[in-house]
Amino acid sequence: MWNMKQLEYGALARRANQIKDELRQGVRRPYKEVIDVFQGDLHRAGMKPLTFVRQVLAACVYPPLINSSNLPLDVRQRAQEELGRCVGGSVGEGNARDHAPNILNVLVNREASPRTGVLIPVPCHNKTVLSITQLGAVAVPYYLSEEQGWALQVEELQRALESAKGVCNPVALYVINPGNPAGYVQSQKSVLEVIRFAWEKRLFLLVDELYQDRVYGENCEFVSYKRAVSEMGPPFSGTVELASFHSVSKGFSGEYVCGLRAGYVELVNLDPAVMKYIHTLFSKDACSPVLGQIALDLMTDPPKPGDPSYLLYKQEIEQIRTVLLHSVKKVHEVVNSLPGFSCPPIEGGLFAFPRLHLTPKAIQKAKVTAEMQEDPDTFYCTRLLEEGGVFTGPGWEYGQKEGTYHIRYNTSRALFKELLRRLSSFHMTFMKDFS
Repeated sequence: MWNMKQLEYGALARRANQIKDELRQGVRRPYKEVIDVFQGDLHRAGMKPLTFVRQVLAACVYPPLINSSNLPLDVRQRAQEELGRCVGGSVGEGNARDHAPNILNVLVNREASPRTGVLIPVPCHNKTVLSITQLGAVAVPYYLSEEQGWALQVEELQRALESAKGVCNPVALYVINPGNPAGYVQSQKSVLEVIRFAWEKRLFLLVDELYQDRVYGENCEFVSYKRAVSEMGPPFSGTVELASFHSVSKGFSGEYVCGLRAGYVELVNLDPAVMKYIHTLFSKDACSPVLGQIALDLMTDPPKPGDPSYLLYKQEIEQIRTVLLHSVKKVHEVVNSLPGFSCPPIEGGLFAFPRLHLTPKAIQKAKVTAEMQEDPDTFYCTRLLEEGGVFTGPGWEYGQKEGTYHIRYNTSRALFKELLRRLSSFHMTFMKDFS
């Protein structure tokens, strides 16, 4: 089962903030600023907000703009529609619109013996593990195949299911597609195999599809689990229980800022009695901030051909896609050119998760660090931060096979060339020092 050590978090982030403060205070270092590629904030990474989204939000916050000819007609109309759904016609009023509850609350029985189990991929975002364990459930890891581009293999799902015997009762299978942090995109064949496996084993499918707009691989295409289930026909289309998640913070809108964050869950084939219970949860829990809900509406219903804002919206989307495609190709090229680094093709998502092939000397040095025994990838990331001014995440925080080491970083960044220059320079020195 999942090692609780995976839940540690924060030391590198605190040190990164300390160094930023030191630089502002005039402390001299080999660099003038910290390049933060740990966070998933796209706008902070240099991606510009979509004009249409920000114009509608501006008009909702300041309604007199609805009468201004400075904004396109469709922007003013959408703002008026959104305000019409708000209590009191204002974003400052309470709003009772539905939002996505934590579906795990429905699946996990805190008093069950054995405990409820959820199969989760490795690597996987550490907050997912935390959400599962905090509810009293057991996170059952299944390992993605790094050698095959982080492929999800049904044989590994079966192994994970077998490993849970006597420990917990697995009721759900959690899938991330496109992958975070590993940047893979599931093929249609893989999606269908996973659906059949979940149906055979009576597992509830939890599908994180937050990065569905971010697919870069030349032969890759995002395959929606909901659509795949529907197109498979009976018995799958009427019996596979599925929850699909999406968010306004990870698509092309990139509205990561906490005040605007919002998402939804789409539920398929749930028992009507369960749905009634879920609707009760909807009405009891606090909803997402109203501006976040509006941004989510705009993401799911963007400008259409013929609308005044359509051409600019399409142009901005294509520009973002072009920049990201260039970025991931360059990351793959540069990282794989460095000795002691390897990275499968980045097909989608926001992050790269390259493998570090550290020397025995570097591994030993990490284990005898004066302050504490460090994981080798933490040791590497700490040195990269201190000496190179690049803030990344160590692989152990996301899970990895024993004896392997990785780092995770955001591939969308305004200072992209400088990032790769610093990473390359530091890495070559590091490998030489510990050869």
